[in-house]
Order: sequence, then structure tokens, then C-alpha cells
Amino acid sequence: MAGELFDKATIVIKSGSGGNGAATFRREKYIPRGGPNGGDGGRGGHVYIVADPNMSSLVQFRYEQRFIASNGGHGGKNSRTGKQGRDVYVRVPVGTIVRTEIEDEPYEIDLERPGQKILAVRGGKGGLGNIHFTSSTRQAPRIAELGEPGEELRLDLELKLIADVGLVGFPNAGKSTLISVISAARPKIAPYPFTTIQPNLGIVDVGYERFVVADIPGIIEGAHRGVGLGFEFLRHVERTRLLLHIVDAAGVDGRDPVADYHRINQELTLYHAELAQRPQFVIFNKMDLPEAQANLERLQAAVDLPPESMFAVSAATREGIDPLLNRIVERLREMPVPQREPAEKDEPAIEWPVPQIDPDVFSIEMAEGGGLRVRGKKIERLVRMTNFQQPEALDRLQRVLEASGIAAALVDAGADEGTTVHIADAEMLWSDIETYG
Repeated sequence: MAGELFDKATIVIKSGSGGNGAATFRREKYIPRGGPNGGDGGRGGHVYIVADPNMSSLVQFRYEQRFIASNGGHGGKNSRTGKQGRDVYVRVPVGTIVRTEIEDEPYEIDLERPGQKILAVRGGKGGLGNIHFTSSTRQAPRIAELGEPGEELRLDLELKLIADVGLVGFPNAGKSTLISVISAARPKIAPYPFTTIQPNLGIVDVGYERFVVADIPGIIEGAHRGVGLGFEFLRHVERTRLLLHIVDAAGVDGRDPVADYHRINQELTLYHAELAQRPQFVIFNKMDLPEAQANLERLQAAVDLPPESMFAVSAATREGIDPLLNRIVERLREMPVPQREPAEKDEPAIEWPVPQIDPDVFSIEMAEGGGLRVRGKKIERLVRMTNFQQPEALDRLQRVLEASGIAAALVDAGADEGTTVHIADAEMLWSDIETYG
């Protein structure tokens, strides 16, 4: 029975929002001037992507595509900090490549070792309670921050398994037909060269045994120099434990099968000398054709391998396929499985290599639909965490706009009475004489 390989998936992840800070006051008998005691909100939950050595496919993402961490708890009176949101760990097989786009820039991380993890989205910061806003001139602040919203990302997952078995050979040798016969993979098959333009992976079940097979796109002369798609193809060959060298024994394209056999091995050797020593079975394919029968003896004499490493088959009729699969399983049993060093227990999570930008840097541009838009990491975060229902919070925002130089820059950009100013998700009306609102 042929297995099915689920090697691609798309998921959406969202971190938790931070909890709101509290604006409360100490109210106890005999303490008439208790003062502010509002606690901070708790951090929202992060979302991690973790490489799990016990997983072998992405099939679970057929049924679950959204992963959402919980929000942080709100701050309370008596300086109580809200509960931290629960982190979410999304487990994927080792060898999964995780891709995303952040501000239209593509990023990619390869989880190649067991236990490696990506901090994919951070939970929002908890809002500050009013205990943080006291000063010598403000003894009873009625202001507290909202929690920072969580982040949402779409992730594309692609499983790059290190295949146990790699099929190599000239174009149209029958590799795609063979992989379609022995596994559930369904590559495009046609009677012309270069049908396969990227590796096809399939899982093959033989009794209670299972192995992964990769149909490596057809190699041509000069592949070791990068001719055609040579480098890409040969890199996939490097990752396999056993090579099945498929030879078109019938020479249906007018090629000499003996010469083809030697040319493929030469390309492997020139690319990486170790590949010539990689365990290899030679498969004389298309034995249902008379020309293949006529060439068989000459081919067997040309191949410098023991008889148990040569197989005469017909992928089209399945002739000789079962003995071949049984021998592959036996040979793989004799070979050690490559081990990958697991991540250290205290190894920090990988983060997206997004360029670090000074949080104080801002820019002003024309907004869609009119008005001006302010962009900047620090000011956008502050606006998202500002409670516009609190007059003191609006006063604070205006002081920050003035102290940071944003207010002056808005005037230079043409802001006047009634101009709409966009910051993050908020819209404010510019006023030369009053607080924003």
C-alpha cells in the first residue's frame, strides 16, 4: 500500500493581546489619602513553532489552520498584575521550512534540528496601571494604558524531508512512472524530456516498513557546473541514503543506455566525489520493450556492481517491482539513519531576522482618503495602548507628540485646523488650540 505525504500547509497564528492596566485607588478606613494602586495588565501569550522529531508530515494542518494564544489578564487594585496569557506551541516535523511576509518583506527559517523553535509572534505588552503615572504634581492620576494588541501572521510551511531513496537518471528514463507506481505521489508524466522540474516526494509502504523516496529531476551533462537546474537537483541527491539509478534500457530516445549510465555517474562524481561512493542500485527500466531485452546483457556487463544491486523492471507493467522494493527495505535496514543534533534545552528561540529600526524614528505621509498618516514603532504602540475615554490619557498623548517632534513635523507637512491625523488605527482631528480628540 502506498502512503501519502503531506508536505505543504498554510496556517494563521495570532498572539494574545496584553491586559489593560487598572486605574484604581487605595480606599481603606482611616487612610483618607490612600493614593493610586492600579496594577499592570499581563502580557499576552506568544506563539512558537517547534520542530518535533516524533512528527513526519503536516497532515494535522488539514484540520486545524488557526492557532491563537490567550490574552493577558487585566490589572487589579492593590497593584495586582494581570495573569500572563498562555503561550501556544505549534509542533511541526523536523526539516520544516517556515515562511512569512512582514511589511511586504519575505522571511524564511529552516527548523533542521529537533527541539528548535521560532518565536513566531510575540504577545502584546500589558498596559501600565495608574501607579506608574504619579508625580509630584499629579498625586491622583486617573489614567491607565490599554493592553497592546496581539500580532497576526500567515505562515507557509513546507516539509523538506531528507529522503531515504533518491531516483536519478536522464530525462525520460522512467523515474516519474516508477515513483507513481510505488507511492501515492502523482508527478506529471509525459513522453518528452524534463517532465519533472522539481523533486517529487512519496512515501512507500512495504509490509510494515516505510521509506521516503524522492524523484530527482533529470540530470543532464554539465549539471555539476550548474547547467540546466543542475545544482538544485544535485543538492537533493546529497540528502539521500540510497540512490536508484534508473536507466532507459530500451533507449527509446535514440540514446545509448550504457553511455547514459556512465554519464550520470560522472556528473555525480564531478559534483561531489562522495556521491560516487553512495550505495546505488541500478534499475534497467522499460523491460517490456524488445529493445530493452536486446540491451540487457550488455548493460549488466557494463555496470560494476554485484548482481543483487541490479534489477530489470518495467515500471509500466510493474514487472520486477516487488523484488526491488523488498531489496530496498533490506538495504535500508543495514544502513544507519542520519542523526541530527537536537537543540540545547536552554537554546533561545529563533526570531524573524527583521531589520532593527530605531523606535523613535517616525515618518509622515499622505493618508489614503485624505489627511496625514504618522508611522513609527514607538508612537504607533503608544496610540494603540491609549484609552481615548480618559482625558488624562489624551493630555499624555499630546505631550508625547510635542516632545518627540511629531507635532512640529505635522505642521511642516501641512496640518492645520481640522486636518485628520492617522496613527495606527486611530483617527484624530488636528487642532492648533485644543487637545486632540
